[in-house]
Amino acid sequence: MYLKHGSPVKMMESYIAVLTKGICQSEENGSFLSKDFDVRKAYLAGSIKDIVSQFGMETVILHTALMLKKRIVVYHPKIEVVQEFTRTLPALVWHRQDWTILHSYVHLDADELEALQLCTGYIAGFVDSEVSNRADLYDVFVNLAESEITIPTSDRKLSVPPSSSRANAENLTVRMVSLRTRSPTNYV
Repeated sequence: MYLKHGSPVKMMESYIAVLTKGICQSEENGSFLSKDFDVRKAYLAGSIKDIVSQFGMETVILHTALMLKKRIVVYHPKIEVVQEFTRTLPALVWHRQDWTILHSYVHLDADELEALQLCTGYIAGFVDSEVSNRADLYDVFVNLAESEITIPTSDRKLSVPPSSSRANAENLTVRMVSLRTRSPTNYV
């Protein structure tokens, strides 16, 4: 559309039409109806199998944190990695169908942090390594670059189970993966 008209105005008109009317029509692309697209499918960017293969039994910590509506901060220097991982995490609690907890790219600026801290539980992605020093922002810190999950508080509900419970945790992890790796259309 921009190539044809040479102006961003036409593109903006189409964008506003989708936001206000839910439809956009153009000669080149035909009609776009926003109701034909399930926004939840956009969040299914990654694979739970990848999370489990990276973190193993510690995936239970992430699952538990999500179930308890804790604050999860994810760090990696590459935005693509952060976004794929954060967009996959809500699938661990698929039954909730709550994508409002997802803040896949947050900056360490006062306005964004203030808005984030108004949320009770969230998944927030950062590319600034300084976030690791901001324990006030998280209950669980995921350092994707180092494949580490850190719990800064002594919250027993989130800690890795003792060795006597490890077999149960491993079974839960395997079960979670088998249940969550079905085709996304089975859940939508």
